[in-house]
Amino acid sequence: MNDAEVVTIKLAELLRHPEDLDKIPALKAEFTRKKAAIDGQLRHGLKEQLEVTQAGMNSITDGQRAVNLIKEEMMKIDKLCAEAQNMIRDFPHINLVARTHRNFEQVEKMKTDIGSFEDNLSRLEALLRQDDEDPENQPNLLEIHYGLTQLRDIRDEAMDQIKSSEETSTELIENLRLDTGSTVQEYFNRLNEVVDWFDDHVGNACMNLIPLVQSGNDGMVVRLALVIEEEEKKDSKVKALQEAQREYKELAARFKSIATGPKELRGYKEKFLKAIEASAKAQIDLSDQAFLEDPSKLDKATRWYFNDLNTVQKGMMKLMPKKWRIFKTYVNIYHKLMHDWLLERIDDQDLKPTHMLAMIHWVDKYYAKMEKLGVLEEDLSPHLIDNRAAELVREYRQLIIKAVEEWMDRMAVTDKRNFLNRIEAALDTDENGCYRTKTLGDMWRMLQEQLLVASSSDRTDVAEGVIDAMFRALASRQRMWESLADAELAKFAAPTAEQDGLQLVQDWLVAIANDQIACIDDGDQDTNSTVSYLSSFQRDITPLVSPAYTTTILTQIDVLRDGYVDLGTHCIHIFASLIFTVDFRSIMSEFFTPNWYSQKRVGQIVSTFQDYLADYERVLHPSLRDILVEELSDEFLVYYLSAVRNKGAKFRRADPFTDKIKDDVVTAFNYFEAFPSFPEIKMKWRVVDGFVKLLEADKAQVPAVYEQFKGQYWDVQIGWVEAVLRARDDFERSMLNAVKAKAAEVYVERGVDTIMSKVK
Repeated sequence: MNDAEVVTIKLAELLRHPEDLDKIPALKAEFTRKKAAIDGQLRHGLKEQLEVTQAGMNSITDGQRAVNLIKEEMMKIDKLCAEAQNMIRDFPHINLVARTHRNFEQVEKMKTDIGSFEDNLSRLEALLRQDDEDPENQPNLLEIHYGLTQLRDIRDEAMDQIKSSEETSTELIENLRLDTGSTVQEYFNRLNEVVDWFDDHVGNACMNLIPLVQSGNDGMVVRLALVIEEEEKKDSKVKALQEAQREYKELAARFKSIATGPKELRGYKEKFLKAIEASAKAQIDLSDQAFLEDPSKLDKATRWYFNDLNTVQKGMMKLMPKKWRIFKTYVNIYHKLMHDWLLERIDDQDLKPTHMLAMIHWVDKYYAKMEKLGVLEEDLSPHLIDNRAAELVREYRQLIIKAVEEWMDRMAVTDKRNFLNRIEAALDTDENGCYRTKTLGDMWRMLQEQLLVASSSDRTDVAEGVIDAMFRALASRQRMWESLADAELAKFAAPTAEQDGLQLVQDWLVAIANDQIACIDDGDQDTNSTVSYLSSFQRDITPLVSPAYTTTILTQIDVLRDGYVDLGTHCIHIFASLIFTVDFRSIMSEFFTPNWYSQKRVGQIVSTFQDYLADYERVLHPSLRDILVEELSDEFLVYYLSAVRNKGAKFRRADPFTDKIKDDVVTAFNYFEAFPSFPEIKMKWRVVDGFVKLLEADKAQVPAVYEQFKGQYWDVQIGWVEAVLRARDDFERSMLNAVKAKAAEVYVERGVDTIMSKVK
């Protein structure tokens, strides 16, 4: 995958929604700040690396110069030795005697050392047992170290002589039995056990170094430092010897004195540093446990960190060699451990938002406390969380958004399943006995809980991102209900559709419509009624955002409020449409046919209306009752006007169709006039007057009647006018052509949709 593809994928993740385009300036500023921080860190790191590299090169140059001088001096000495051998006549004999004497002395010394080896080792064991009883002071630490150093040197020298012996079998010498009956190898094995014992004492002291300083046990700390410093010096000699033997193997072999002393690195200084790290790591593990249990305790759980560094600065620096720079050493070790721990938590897939937030807030506190200790932020490398604060804020915000989206998605799946399966138990009633869905209150409570999480960040960018997601989720939920309602209407409208379950669908539609009103109904302010869900939501989110975002809130709240009104009205519209689709399917097909004159179908229709209102008025929100009445009226009017397309619909001049239409309208008005919305209903039904004029006008007057009708109802469709004209028994093609010609001439301004926009 090339860089362009990676960039494209990253942009797709950041800009998933059209609304995200508004975030481009903020993202640009954020990336600019992040880049500047990284550039600064890189410059600082590069400067340090250049200084270290330059210092290293200077050291290498100085070391090479010193080695060359030593090499030249050793070559001079070698030359002098060779010349001296030629100058002395009996040099081979003298050399042999000298070597024999020297070897004899070495053997004598080794025998003496080996003879006292067991007693010295036993004495050291006794001292170690005494220190076991007083681990906090270990008064014999230096004496034990000195004694062990001598015994280890004896062992190393003996083993070196054994390995370099040309006349004696190595196996024989190693298993040579002393006067006590023990072998040299058994002595040395016992020494290893005592050394391990001593190392345990040193290790325990290193692990408890901070408590030793805090308790004022300076003597123990100094003794420990002397031991480690001495071992550090010996390790330096061993390293120098190994390098000399590696670079000048032949020359070094000719000078036996260069090979005296320890031959292996003992690494006490490295073990000392590892003990510091291990001790701090154990403390961090305890902090991690406390932090995971309660993220608010992060500051308290890491108090030991700064206490330890303060102890080192105030009490330990004077007890340790200056060249160790012990405070800086502790700072580097501790800072790296803290950095690694925080990044491990950050990269944890199961990290909770509250934990992430606690770490984000703690970074500034960390650097402030370190500054009090005299350690500036630029002196600490790497950055505590690798300059990922902006990324963490975005991830923290995304975690909350993810929780909101997952909650809403699960709720949508549940609601959709309950709606499609007609689960009556998923419906509830409010305190007024109105139908409601059980999930509405849960949804708003969940949003409130996530708002509390977002507000705890004390960051407007987090709150605004979460609120954006909530607005999108609420709008998506409105679209979901609208889509489900439309799908149910289409399902029942199919000619072969089963009509079972209609009542439960209507119950659901009423409950959904009631939910929308509950979201926006603030009740009577004079009586201090409970505010609506949407108003409470607006009240909760306003203090969390920046002043610039307040305008966005007002706009989004208005959009949601309009959406709730539209959805509630739409559900009532679907409710009314289902009545005509199912209950009146056969009745509406008889209008304007010969059977129409002899039947009282409108009376049956309004009687059905009355039954429905009687059943649902007590479970329907009061503000929706008038809307339901208007929707029933509109749906009836649309079906009535559309009935001209019925098979067999015909208006004969000799038939009293005008009186029949008037009777239908009067019957409908007798029912609707009992409702407050009757004036609006009556105005809409005036369209029937234009309909009648199109039916009874003379052929020559039809274009003029159409023009007048078009002026009142700009959105009347020519297809419906053609159906009306074709339903006349005197229809002629010329009549339709004249109307179409007039339609081409007439110009009317578009306005608000009229009832004719629904008549096809």
